Amino acid sequence: MSNDVNVNTNTYKELTWQGLWNNNPALVQLLGLCPLLAVTATVTNALGLGLATLLVLVGSNITVSLVREFVPKEIRIPVFVMVIATFVTVIQLLMNAYVYGLYQALGIFIPLIVTNCAIIGRAEAYASKNPWHHAAFDGLMMGLGFTLVLVLLGGIREVLGNGTLFDGANLLLGEWAADLRVELFSVDYPLLLAILPPGAFIVMGFIIAGKNWIDHYRAAHAEKPEKQVTRARVTSQ
Repeated sequence: MSNDVNVNTNTYKELTWQGLWNNNPALVQLLGLCPLLAVTATVTNALGLGLATLLVLVGSNITVSLVREFVPKEIRIPVFVMVIATFVTVIQLLMNAYVYGLYQALGIFIPLIVTNCAIIGRAEAYASKNPWHHAAFDGLMMGLGFTLVLVLLGGIREVLGNGTLFDGANLLLGEWAADLRVELFSVDYPLLLAILPPGAFIVMGFIIAGKNWIDHYRAAHAEKPEKQVTRARVTSQ
């Protein structure tokens, strides 16, 4: 019993590290970069798209894991795409109903979540081979890692471009969130390089470089296991 608990705990720890850092879909796998670079001009847009992607990842991972025994291998990819498209449609309709302003701001990039390679990649690489609760946690961590990168990128671009943070938060969180808007400095004209996709490429490059530097620093300062010397006794007969 205790061995099963330890195995589950280690599995969840490994999934957490893989999703948030070691195998982050945006920083390491470099998947789903098209919407990531296109809509992260503000934190609100980044958070909205990140949450939508997270919900689709969790829902599709659970469904794929539950039906994996009943789907022939030859047609598994079209079935996975249909599952993902179903969840994207549900999320799209919910956003249309409850956060219409954000729905209009994100536009075509909501239905394009279907084509996000990170989602179909997790369905094929993990959910189709593991039980549903592990697949759900994997989708949660991968989606959370993707969302955090989106929010970080959106925050940097919004500050550099307009000097604000959380502009338009009321579109996602309701009218009360209008007070969350922070103006760090005033600008006469927005910095177009930061707002447009070329600025997103540049900022994303710096974020990836920062992650690689941290990885190298951790590897250089990690405790190395001591070498064990085995002594052999030689005796004369």
